[in-house]
Amino acid sequence: MHELAVTEEILRLAEQIAEEEQAIKVTDIYLEIGKLSGIIDESVTFYWDSLCKGTVCEEAVLHFNAIPTRMRCSDCGKEYVLEHDLVPCPTCKSMNIKIISGEEFTLHSVEIEK
Repeated sequence: MHELAVTEEILRLAEQIAEEEQAIKVTDIYLEIGKLSGIIDESVTFYWDSLCKGTVCEEAVLHFNAIPTRMRCSDCGKEYVLEHDLVPCPTCKSMNIKIISGEEFTLHSVEIEK
């Protein structure tokens, strides 16, 4: 359900940008979503279709870029992409690991028509 609040914020930001740029409409919105963010593309799209009706964003297309989960071993420094479940460092087998990317949720850019 948190996708509803997230989608409302995307709409708010896109409308703000459109107003600042004196746009007649927003055509495309580019989002970066980390694999660990818990945000589901399909849910955002579902809410988007309802929320943007009658707004400057009504015809805007959402574009999703999935950010992989990258880990760093604090013991040996190895960086690696986490494909599925949490696994130890592939080099030294340590579980002393940190997430370095994959939790992001970013409005990367908005394309408009003037």
